[in-house]
Amino acid sequence: MVEGKTSSRNSSRSGGRAARVAMRAAPLSEEKRPVRPGLEGGRYKPLSDFDIKKIHESAVQCLSEIGMADAPQSGVDVMVEAGAEFRDGRLYYSKDMIEDMLALANRAPVLFSQDGHNDLHPYGNKVYYGTAGAAVHVVDVETKDYAESTLADLYKAARLTNGLDNVHFFQRPMVCRDLLDNREMDLNTLYACIKGTSKHVGTSFVDPSHARDGLQIMYEVAGGETAFREKPFVSLSCTHVVPPLKFATESCSIMEVALRGGMPILMLSAGQAGATSPASVAGSVVQAVAECLAGIIYVNSIKPGHSAMFGTWPFVSDLRSGAMSGGSGEQALLSAACAQMHHFYGLPGGAAAGMSDSKMPDIQAGYEKGITCVMAGLAGLNLVYESAGMHASLLGFCMESLVIDNDMLGQCMRAVRGLEVTDESISIETMRKVCLEGPGHYLGSSHTMSLMETEYLYPKIANRLSPKEWAEVGKPDIIEDAQNYIRQVMAAPAPSHISDELDKSLKEKWPLKI
Repeated sequence: MVEGKTSSRNSSRSGGRAARVAMRAAPLSEEKRPVRPGLEGGRYKPLSDFDIKKIHESAVQCLSEIGMADAPQSGVDVMVEAGAEFRDGRLYYSKDMIEDMLALANRAPVLFSQDGHNDLHPYGNKVYYGTAGAAVHVVDVETKDYAESTLADLYKAARLTNGLDNVHFFQRPMVCRDLLDNREMDLNTLYACIKGTSKHVGTSFVDPSHARDGLQIMYEVAGGETAFREKPFVSLSCTHVVPPLKFATESCSIMEVALRGGMPILMLSAGQAGATSPASVAGSVVQAVAECLAGIIYVNSIKPGHSAMFGTWPFVSDLRSGAMSGGSGEQALLSAACAQMHHFYGLPGGAAAGMSDSKMPDIQAGYEKGITCVMAGLAGLNLVYESAGMHASLLGFCMESLVIDNDMLGQCMRAVRGLEVTDESISIETMRKVCLEGPGHYLGSSHTMSLMETEYLYPKIANRLSPKEWAEVGKPDIIEDAQNYIRQVMAAPAPSHISDELDKSLKEKWPLKI
């Protein structure tokens, strides 16, 4: 009897394991995946309704009483025609004008991908995580050195991102320091991104003529200007202001070219608390909101309803030194509060999280990235930029961290998803069967099996082995596992969404070096 029971139990366990392996091997439909792009956040709200109203009223006061300086003449002309007042070198915006221009804004843009499988719908409480930044170094985790980032590094990061499920878009995270000519750098940055991944790409330019050249490349990749305008798969990251409350003249001229050329625009305000924005967290939010409202007015004065992201990116300073502190709790609060302001206006918005101050992928990086990214997601931030791979407060980019952060972002998305409380998920009948009729546990039950892949997320790199099992496989650490993954990806064929024929044609016309 005892032997028979033992045999039955072993058989049951073996069968359950085989069934679980078979279930995990079967691909899940998109709607059944435990996490997926665009899950809805918004449960975390650091600002009260009173706070939101006060911040809005204060931002309007900034624009009506302090105004914005340094717009290019073309911007002055269109905004004055739309209702702004220009005096003493500054543009002033009334409350009525601000409300009128907000009414014209696009509230449901689509950020398209090249392949059509990774389109983003960044509005409401939908959450997407991606890269961004302008790191000038790449992290070498073995030597603990920082080397200047190159075009090859950027292309490698794009290729890695292409296969990372929880990194939903790829905005240029590094500067190609090996390209000294600014035009070559801008065009190669663009092309490395769109050749390395079919996901939505964000880029920037340093001169209006570079933006015009870049648009021609985008048109050719899309199959024509009309095709690109219908489904633009590249957006412009435009730091349209130089805080406090001044337009970035040259950037605005570039933005005008990109806007008229059909690119979605990320209107980005990046004040640093205590330096270029008020030291108070609330004051930094007010200034960022005011500067982005001015950006929305600018865009809609030229082209009403154009796709434009409300890019409030206020950063934090360590006031002991003045250095940026991208991994701080204050940064997490700033980004979450900005998400609430995006929702207040009903505008698609983006802000930054995941910008660890640590120089390496270590414990500090883990807690800083995890806290800032999950708070942004729980707040319902539409586009979470700089969320993967960044170190040293945006000075360094790490390939291994990009891979590791994909797991971290998956856990953030699982937290964003929350839990569903229904009669079925409460599981009373399952409890009844297990406790009154069954074996007294849920292992191998049909209920457990049915939820194994849809309720739970399993990391790609993170190690969940027992200490004994971990020792048996050589005690690998997470850095080693990430490096193995990187080697596998880079040894595989490169993405093929841009054909060899088109690639050759583009290189004959433009100074492209990939």
